[in-house]
Amino acid sequence: MSRPLHRGATGIRISGNSNDLWDSQMKDKTEKEDMYRNRSSDQSYLALKFPFRVLFPDNNSPSKYVNGESGFASDPFSVGSPRSRHKLTLLLLKFSLAVIVVLALTGSFWWTISISTLSRGQIFHTYRRLQEQLVSDMWDIGELSLGSSRLQELEFCSQESEIYVPCFNVSENLALGYSDGSENDRHCGQSSRQSCMVLPPVNYRIPLHWPTGRDIIWVANVKLTAQEVLSSGSLTKRMMMLDEEQISFRSASPMFDGVEDYSHQIAEMIGLRNESNFVQAGVRTILDIGCGYGSFGAHLFSKQLLTMCIANYEPSGSQVQLTLERGLPAMIGSFTSNQLPYPSLSFDMLHCARCGVDWDHKDGIFLIEADRVLKPGGYFVWTSPLTNARNKENQKRWNFVRDFAENLCWEMLSQQDETVLWKKTSKKSCYSSRKPGAGPSTCSKAHDVESPYYRPLQGCIAGTQSRRWIPIQEKTTWPSRSHLNKSELTVYGLHPADFREDAENWKTTLPNYWSVLSPIIFSDHPKRPGEEDPSPPYNMVRNVLDMNAHFGGFNSALLEAGKSVWVMNVVPTGGPNYLPLIVDRGLGVSTFHARLEIRHSDFSSVWLSTLCEPFPTYPRSYDLVHAEGLLSLQTRQQRWCTMLDLFTEIDRLLRPEGWVIMRDTAPLVESARRLTTRLKWDARVIEIESNSDDRLLICQKPFFKRQGVSS
Repeated sequence: MSRPLHRGATGIRISGNSNDLWDSQMKDKTEKEDMYRNRSSDQSYLALKFPFRVLFPDNNSPSKYVNGESGFASDPFSVGSPRSRHKLTLLLLKFSLAVIVVLALTGSFWWTISISTLSRGQIFHTYRRLQEQLVSDMWDIGELSLGSSRLQELEFCSQESEIYVPCFNVSENLALGYSDGSENDRHCGQSSRQSCMVLPPVNYRIPLHWPTGRDIIWVANVKLTAQEVLSSGSLTKRMMMLDEEQISFRSASPMFDGVEDYSHQIAEMIGLRNESNFVQAGVRTILDIGCGYGSFGAHLFSKQLLTMCIANYEPSGSQVQLTLERGLPAMIGSFTSNQLPYPSLSFDMLHCARCGVDWDHKDGIFLIEADRVLKPGGYFVWTSPLTNARNKENQKRWNFVRDFAENLCWEMLSQQDETVLWKKTSKKSCYSSRKPGAGPSTCSKAHDVESPYYRPLQGCIAGTQSRRWIPIQEKTTWPSRSHLNKSELTVYGLHPADFREDAENWKTTLPNYWSVLSPIIFSDHPKRPGEEDPSPPYNMVRNVLDMNAHFGGFNSALLEAGKSVWVMNVVPTGGPNYLPLIVDRGLGVSTFHARLEIRHSDFSSVWLSTLCEPFPTYPRSYDLVHAEGLLSLQTRQQRWCTMLDLFTEIDRLLRPEGWVIMRDTAPLVESARRLTTRLKWDARVIEIESNSDDRLLICQKPFFKRQGVSS
C-alpha cells in the first residue's frame, strides 16, 4: 500500500539540537504510518464486507476518522485526492465483477434446468453425427493414402475354398495341442482370416424357391457322395434319393418308418393325440442334435414348430450344409468341450436320433449341458440302439444314462422301441430333495452364467438362479408367446414403452423394405430364363441372417407379415444382451457371436481371433443379410476389424444373387457403399425419410461362375 500523505503544522517552534529533532520526527512518522496502515486495512475489510455502506455512508454515525493537526480530514476515501479516486474505482470494479458472476451463474442454472429431454437428445444426436462423419472421413483418407492398390477389387479364392469354414481346421488344431475331441471344436486364429471371395462350385445352380426347395436340392450345390449317404447311420439322413442332378427328400422310406409316423409317436409318448398338439403342450422351439439332413424339422415346420439343427463340422457330406440348402435352420455346433452358444433355458425340446453323442462319457457332462439349454418342463427325446442293448457293456452304458437323467430331476415318461422320452422338472425344490451326493449340484450364482460364449462345459446344474425359470406349460402358447406383457418384460430389464415402440417401428419399416426390394428384383435384375415371377410373399428369400437382432423385432415383423422365412437372430457379444428375450418370445433360432467388429482407425486388414470371428456356417448359407445400426455399434465400441473384414465375411455367407440390407447413418452408409465396389456387389443408397439422418444400403451379390475346373 502506498504511503499516506503527511501534512505538517505551520508556526510550530522547533527547539533542541538536530539529532533530537530527527529522532522525534522519525518516531512521529512511524506512529502515523502504523495508524494509517491499520485504518486502511479496516476500510478494505469494510469495503468487501459492506460495499453499500462504504459507498453510501450513514450520515448520523460518528466519523471514524481523526482530523489532522492542520484541520484537514485524513480520510483515505476522501474524494478530493487522486489516491481516493483510485480506491473508489477499484471498489466499483470489484463490485461489478461480483454482480456479473452472480448473474452468470444464475443464468447458467436456469438455462440448464430449462433444457428439455428432447433438446439434450438433439445435442447428443448432433455429436454422434459429427463423430460418425469424422470416422467416415478418416476411413476415406486412409483408403486414399494407400493408393490405387487398396481400391482394387478382391480376388476370387481357390477352388479348395468352395466349402471353406474358418476356424475349423482339425490338422492345425492337433498341431496346436488340442485333443480328446476338442480338435474338432472351433478355434479361430490368424490362419482363419480370408481376404478373397469364395466362388460357388462349377455347376452350381440357384436353389429352388420354398417350399419346393425343401424337398429338392441340386447335387452340385453341396459336397456329397452316394457312399456318404449310404454309409450314414442317421435315421433322417437316409430318407432321401440321390440321382445325377438332384437330391429328393422323402417323407417315407422303405428302410425306416416315415418322419410323420416318428413325430406322431413322440407326441403320443408325451400324451398328445398327434404332433399338431405340440404347440398346445407348450412346445415351440426344438434343438435337433445331429439332425441328419433336417427331415425332422422340415416336417414339424408345417406344425408351427421351429427346429434348430446343430451338428459337427464336416468337410464333406455336411448335415448343416444340406439342411441350410433345403431352407431350414442350422448351424455348426457340438458337444465336446465348450457350452453351446445359447442362453440357459432356451429350448422347449431337445431331440437326438442316433445323433452320435456319447451321453455316458465324461461323467455325464454332456447331459448336464443338455439340461442347461432345456426349459423347465421341457422334453428330451433320445432314439438309439443303446436303449435296447443286449450285451453287458451297452446295458451298462444305458443304465448310466438312465440313472444320471433321474439325478438331473428328469422324469422318464415313456419308452417305445429305441426311443426314450424324459421330462425335465418344473420345480426347483426337486434338486434339494435328492439324496446327498446324488447327481451334480446346482451352480452357484457366480457359475450360473445365463449367456455363455466360449465357456467350458460346467459340471453343475445351471438355470436355477434365473428369473426366467418358468415351466413351458405355464407360458402362453405360440403365437401369443411373442407378445410379452409388462411383468414379463421386467425380467429382461425392459420398459414396455420401448418394446412397444420397437414393434410399431418394424410394422412400418418392413413394408418399406419389401417395397424397395420387389422393384429391384423384378426390373433391375432380369429373371433367369424359364422362371416366372413368384407370387407374394415373394419366396425368393428364405434363409435370413439378422446381424444385430436387438429385441428380435425384424424377425417378429416378418412372421406377422406372413413371409415364409426363418431368421437367424445374432446378438453381438459386445452389445446389450437381449438373446434370452428373443428365445423366450419363441424366436428360437438365435445365437451369440463375437462378431466381425470394425476398427475404422486401422486401414489395414487386422484379424484378432478374440474379437473378429467369422460365423460358424458354410459358404452360401443365406438369401438375405440384414444389419440395422451395426456399423454405428462398432464405431462406438472401437473394435479391431476393418469394414472390409465384415463385408468379406458377409460375401462368404451370401448365396449368389443374395441380398444385403443395412440401415445406418448417412456417413457410415456412404463409406460402406464405396467399399462394395471391391466385392463387385451391385449397390445403391436409398433415403428413407426426408427428416431422417439414416440411409438404406441395398446390395446384391452377383452370380459369378468359375470357368472350368482348376486344380
